[in-house]
Amino acid sequence: MKSSALFAAFALALTTSTSAQTQDSEPQTIPFEGGNFTVVENAEGEKVVAYEGKEIARNYVAFHDRTVEVAGTKVAIFAVGDGGNACSPEVVLAWKTEAGIQSTVVGDGECDIPSAAATAYNIFFVPYPLPGQTLPVRTWHPDYGLTMHGNLAYTPQPGTDWSDLDVKQFEDGIVAAFKNEVVYKAAQQLLGDGMSEFSTSLLVSGGTESLPSGAFYASGCVPHACSISDGFMAIDAKAKKLYFAQQTDKSEPKTWPALAGWPAEMKNAMTKALAPQQ
Repeated sequence: MKSSALFAAFALALTTSTSAQTQDSEPQTIPFEGGNFTVVENAEGEKVVAYEGKEIARNYVAFHDRTVEVAGTKVAIFAVGDGGNACSPEVVLAWKTEAGIQSTVVGDGECDIPSAAATAYNIFFVPYPLPGQTLPVRTWHPDYGLTMHGNLAYTPQPGTDWSDLDVKQFEDGIVAAFKNEVVYKAAQQLLGDGMSEFSTSLLVSGGTESLPSGAFYASGCVPHACSISDGFMAIDAKAKKLYFAQQTDKSEPKTWPALAGWPAEMKNAMTKALAPQQ
């Protein structure tokens, strides 16, 4: 199964891809403000980030992302994490003052830490909200540290309607259909506060398929947790209706609307998509 286009953008916004970084046991040296950072693997397999012998951070994945200048202060940005795909790495910022090297960790054990976006005066950590989500935007300044800047809410494209929907738009993942305003509003009515949780179940998608009626559908799963709470979404643009289903710990999936009101072709498609995983 392939990641949907939305999930690809989501993942890109959250973190610099660790797959693009060479993680080997060779020591790394990064010149910085009259000294050097080093990234060295220890006997336990951890990468230790240090500045002139002073440890800054350590974990199984650690690499220098880049060095930027913020408000006249040079800042080295490192990605440090457990490795694997479960969570994006934390962001470690390091800078030098008269008192010596300083550092701070953005993440503190959280998952899905946005990567750093630097401007001349601040470093922003901008999340990528899923449908139904509102997430905090934080900013860092060398004088004020990490502070809240505001909130970012997922918003569909204004003015988009059922007539704008085309199965070809969602070949890489039907979750992108939430960007259509009428789909988003119809999904809100059906899913309520559970929309963000449900949309997560579509992030890893096998593609979108058409039905004889012209409706189309796709199934997917939660990243790194397939076959647990997989989701199904179908769109009937002609009838202006949506159909959702998600695996539960019961024999039958949860559906919106109730399964008794589903057309036969929709019900069959959902059963084939989710039944093999139950």
